[in-house]
Amino acid sequence: MTKALILGGRTGLLGQALMRTLAARGWEVSALGREDGQVDDCAFLSECIGTTQPDVIFNTIAWTQVDAAEDQPDDALHWNRGLPDALARCIKGRPVHLVHYSTDFVFPGTGERPWTEDAPTRPLNAYGRTKLAGEQVLRQLIPQQCCILRTAWLFGPGRRNFVSTMLELGRSRDVLHVVHDQVGSPTYSLDLAQWSAVLAERRTAGLFHAVNGGRASWCELASEAVALAGAHCRVEPIASADWPQKAVRPAFSVLDTSRLAAELGVPPRPWPQALRDYIFTELHPQT
Repeated sequence: MTKALILGGRTGLLGQALMRTLAARGWEVSALGREDGQVDDCAFLSECIGTTQPDVIFNTIAWTQVDAAEDQPDDALHWNRGLPDALARCIKGRPVHLVHYSTDFVFPGTGERPWTEDAPTRPLNAYGRTKLAGEQVLRQLIPQQCCILRTAWLFGPGRRNFVSTMLELGRSRDVLHVVHDQVGSPTYSLDLAQWSAVLAERRTAGLFHAVNGGRASWCELASEAVALAGAHCRVEPIASADWPQKAVRPAFSVLDTSRLAAELGVPPRPWPQALRDYIFTELHPQT
């Protein structure tokens, strides 16, 4: 039986999806979180790895507070580069594979063509810079032991997310104002977990973009979710300038998934189909 150690598996949106997905595929699954000890410390990690003896480690722990990273860049760097660095040093030379998750925010958000894995990176904010630094240290230290998956705009069961927030607000408000000039790749956490499992079972190494097919603005994603859920509210577009945030977001961060499709043998399904599954199967299973 293949053993997995999932960092962030008990509480994280993706971590929970991985726990559920891998168990269903017959894996023996363990979780490790910040509540268990100093997961950013190499000695603690080595002890945990020695105890659980995982075949694959999935790292879903990161600093994800994009705006807060502007004020606390050192803290963001500690988790987004420091933790991957500690993991790499702990497993280097061991028979352990690592699956690590990065972000679309490594790109500057210009142009209109989906970003490929080989496209030049130029993060616009501290969060993106620290996540890119995490990628770089893994590719330097354990290139053959690591699969890096850039993903984006996650929604799914187990934790509050953009879609669940929009549906919650849609039940109590007549109008929702949502940004329309940021376009990206919505991604269902359970789909991402499935792709991750397949890549891990094959011990695939390298860099992949792992998002659902298609593209959407935040406004389009909210509109589709509200319509599917039958909420009686309007979704009206606003510009990013009308919703000021400390960290600059890329205007266009759609990711090209050709490399992932070639590896899996099938392209990721479109995000509207995944969104429908989330709403009707996970949020409202009786519908």
